Amino acid sequence: MGMRTLKRHENIKGWSISTAYLVYTAIFWGYPFVWLFVLAMSKWNFLTPRRFVWFNNFIKLFTDEDFWRVVINTFNFMLYFIPMVLVLSLLFAMALTKVKYFKTFFMLSFLVAYVSSGVAYSIIFSKLFAINGPLNKLTYSLFGVTIPWFSQPQLAVLSISMMITWKFIGYYGLILYSGLVTIPKNLYEAAELDGANRWVKFWKITLPLLNPSLVMVLVLAISLTFGIFTEPFLITGGGPMRHTYTFMMMIYTNAFQKLNPGYASALAIVTALISFGCVILTRKLIEREVSYS
Repeated sequence: MGMRTLKRHENIKGWSISTAYLVYTAIFWGYPFVWLFVLAMSKWNFLTPRRFVWFNNFIKLFTDEDFWRVVINTFNFMLYFIPMVLVLSLLFAMALTKVKYFKTFFMLSFLVAYVSSGVAYSIIFSKLFAINGPLNKLTYSLFGVTIPWFSQPQLAVLSISMMITWKFIGYYGLILYSGLVTIPKNLYEAAELDGANRWVKFWKITLPLLNPSLVMVLVLAISLTFGIFTEPFLITGGGPMRHTYTFMMMIYTNAFQKLNPGYASALAIVTALISFGCVILTRKLIEREVSYS
């Protein structure tokens, strides 16, 4: 009887501790999640009564030219952003392993970009890359050319990719750095005794054993590409020729400019599913078991 009473008291204590979290989750995650699906199957403009249209929003979505334009734009952005951020983050991480003094200072210096306001640095970069900005003045003085960074479609995508890469090098670099420092040094020493050069050690030891960190960075980078909003919204407005029009911009436009939150909710669900699919595919193709033996 005593054990049963004690177990009951432990259960009550456990539930009382977790109740606040469960209530918080139900209010701020559960309710919005259910409401998202309700909206996705409804037609509403915030003013008139809401009515169910079931799967009409999803059907309309797959026949919408803007949707397919955004899909192409997102994968186009990935082709620029992911290789760029992976290579530069890895170089930053490897450089950190060689730094002996002021390592914390360098880490924090790069993390400043990550915590910077998107609005603030978007304005700075728009001035920097402007047709009469400092960067074009430099290219004109050196090579006699000015580069239309934000007025040529592919250059606009590249410019925004460079901006977001700058923001995330520090964050992703620290993830890769944490993976690098866990690789046993004796593996490199053994490889040197076998006559391996730096390139061989990098391909045969560093990259394979860094796989978990690389997969994590890839997953974060892929998820990020589906959530880009501030930079193209403020700098290009989705142009030129809608090449920087993103999923988040399309959701925002339909929800708050066209007053069609039902359609925007359907788009948000499909965006999440595509993003999730890309993440799962990436993990299936790249993720490997790591062994230090």
